[in-house]
Amino acid sequence: MHTAAVSNLNRTRWLTLIGTIITQFALGSVYTWSLFNGQLSTKLDQPISRVAFSFGLLSLGLAVASSVAGKLQERFGVRNVTIAAGVLMAVGFYLTAHANNLFMLYLSAGVLVGLADGAGYLMSLSNCVKWFPERKGVVSACAIGAYGLGSLGFKFICGYLLSISTLEHTFIIWGLLAMAMIIAGGLMMKDAPKQEVKTINNHREQPRDFSLAEAMRMPQYWMLALMFLTACMSGLYVIGVAKDIGQGMVHLSALTAANAVTVIAIANLSGRLVLGVLSDKMARIRVVSIAQVISLVGMSILLFTHMNEAMFFGSLACVAFSFGGTITVYPSLVSDFFGLNNLTKNYGVIYLGFGIGSILGSLIASLFGGFVVTFSLITVLLIISLSISATIRLPNKEQQAHNTLQHV
Repeated sequence: MHTAAVSNLNRTRWLTLIGTIITQFALGSVYTWSLFNGQLSTKLDQPISRVAFSFGLLSLGLAVASSVAGKLQERFGVRNVTIAAGVLMAVGFYLTAHANNLFMLYLSAGVLVGLADGAGYLMSLSNCVKWFPERKGVVSACAIGAYGLGSLGFKFICGYLLSISTLEHTFIIWGLLAMAMIIAGGLMMKDAPKQEVKTINNHREQPRDFSLAEAMRMPQYWMLALMFLTACMSGLYVIGVAKDIGQGMVHLSALTAANAVTVIAIANLSGRLVLGVLSDKMARIRVVSIAQVISLVGMSILLFTHMNEAMFFGSLACVAFSFGGTITVYPSLVSDFFGLNNLTKNYGVIYLGFGIGSILGSLIASLFGGFVVTFSLITVLLIISLSISATIRLPNKEQQAHNTLQHV
C-alpha cells in the first residue's frame, strides 16, 4: 500500500510538472506583443509609443496579480485559478480584437491580459517547485524556460496568423489557443502537499517557514527585494530598448539592430537553463552573485566603451543571460530564506519588483533624457546588489522571535 501511495504521489507531481510547462508556454506568448504595435498604431491612429504603453500596463498587471495569486490558490486551489486565468486571457484578447480606442486597448490588452498572465504564472511555478524540493533549480528552469520558449513559439504562430488573416482574427485565435493550453495544463495540476515536520533522532525539526508578515519584518526580505528589482530593471529596460541602442549608440542599420531580438532570446533562455541547473549544485545566493557580475560586465560595456557590433551584441547577451538566470533562481532562493509552504505569497510581494522595474527604467530615461543616466543608475544598483548578495545571511527562528516580540 505504501509503495502504491508513493508511486501515485510521484505520478501526480510529474503530471503537475508537465501541466505547468504547457501552461507556462501559453502564458509566455504575451512577449510577442511588439509584433502588433505597428498594425494597432495604424488601426487606432495613435503613435506607436502610446500603443506600446499597453505592454507596460500588462507587465504591471502581471506583477500585481502574481502578488495576490497565493491568496487565490489557498481559497480555490491551483487547478481552478489556472483554468480561470486561461478563460480571462481569452476574454482579454477577444476584447483587444474589438478595441477601437486607446482606453479599451489599455483595459483589455494591458489590465485583463496582464492580470490573467500574472494569476497563472507565479502560482503554477511556485506550486510546481514545492512538488520537487530536492531539485528546485532544475524544475524552475523547466517552467521558466517554457515561459521563455512560449514567446519564441508564439512569435511564429502569431506571425503566420497575421500573414493569412486579419489583426482581429489573429487576436481571437491567439486567445482561444492560449486558453486551450492553459486549461489543459491546469487540469493536470494538483496543489503541492505542505512540508511536514521532520523527526531526526527523536528531535522534531520544523521546516524553515515564515508567514508573509514574519518574512516582511526581516531585513533579508527587503535585501532580496532590492536585488530582484535591480535585476528586473536592468533586464527589462535594456531588452526593451535594445534595437534603439543599436541604432542610436552603435549606428547600426535597422536590419542589423533587429538581430538584437534573436541574441536576447538565446541568451535569456541560456541563462534560465544554465543558472537554473547550477543553482541545484551550489548555494543559490552565489549563483545570483555570478549573474550580477555578468550583468555588470554588460552594463560596463554599454557605459564605458566605444562599442562596435560584436561588443554591442555581447553586452546584450550578458544582460539578458543574467536577467533570465536571476528570475529562474529567485523562487528557489526565496524558499531557501523563508520556506516552501508560503512561497507563493512571500515571492509574490518581491515579484512586484518585476512590474516596478519594467516601468522605472523607461521613466528615468524619459525624465533625464537618454540611455546614459539610466545605465549609470542600474550600474550603481548592481554594485549595491552584489555587495548585498556577498554578505547576506539566512534569517533564523531566534531573529524571527525577537522581531515578533518587538512588534507585540
